[in-house]
Amino acid sequence: MDKRELFAKARLCGAMAIFGTIGIFVKYLTLPSGFLVFLRASIGLLFLLPFVFFRKNKNTISSIKKNLFPLILSGAALGANWVLLFEAYRYTDVSIATLCYYLAPVFIVAFSPLILKERLNGQKIVGIVIAISGMVLVSGVFSGVKSANPTGIILGIMAAVLYATVVFINKGIKDVDPYDKTAFQFAVSLIITLPYSLFTENLSSDMFDLRSIILILIVGVIHTGVAYVMYFSSLKEVKAHTAAIFSYIDPILALILSFLILKETMGILEAIGAVLVLSGAFLSEIRLKKPNQSSDK
Repeated sequence: MDKRELFAKARLCGAMAIFGTIGIFVKYLTLPSGFLVFLRASIGLLFLLPFVFFRKNKNTISSIKKNLFPLILSGAALGANWVLLFEAYRYTDVSIATLCYYLAPVFIVAFSPLILKERLNGQKIVGIVIAISGMVLVSGVFSGVKSANPTGIILGIMAAVLYATVVFINKGIKDVDPYDKTAFQFAVSLIITLPYSLFTENLSSDMFDLRSIILILIVGVIHTGVAYVMYFSSLKEVKAHTAAIFSYIDPILALILSFLILKETMGILEAIGAVLVLSGAFLSEIRLKKPNQSSDK
């Protein structure tokens, strides 16, 4: 492994670790979810714009025009996805919301045969069944865990569905630089969430104390701007299945921090369910190598 690839993997690990902490920060914010998404998208967009302009991609405008409708659709889905995830954090534990959200890879694999015409093999089917079985345990239906709020679980799963939708739409977007695409999606997200917030959510000056401002800046700059730049800059140097493996740093760290910082706990059945959800998602998403295949670098 050369230094370039090593640094790329380090950036990818860093990005996943940052993504894994966002639930902790959102949990301490009292801002309505829609307005928080508007602020996150706005700050993230401001952070990404220099990367868009300084890269001087001559095809930016023409490529965006060719993909205008899917870009708008994916940006709207991204904004709605964030709103639902942040709402899930409000209604249930960060750990449970995270596990619901991490059904997204399972949904992507499950619906790929219909949308992308990809083959669904036995390994993927087993992974899907394991993940869904784990989610049933996490939901607390067998143990009556109070923190497993049904509304929070539904919101988390809906967020996962929307994230999977963004992935499917993005696969149809051609010849658009990742930074350009993300900046455009952030712009669409803030455009749709601002009127939603103004007309449906109650905002007051009490919500903007010093702690809230600091947390908003962290979510916008670190969890959005910095994390996305680290993520995109690493993908060109890291193989797809390696990136898929590293992505599990996100939910695992979220579970650990929710236990250590938020003092969230799980019963035995829920803990088993958490393992099953992550194991099933991993099994359905990862490509197992055949004996004669060469190993990764």
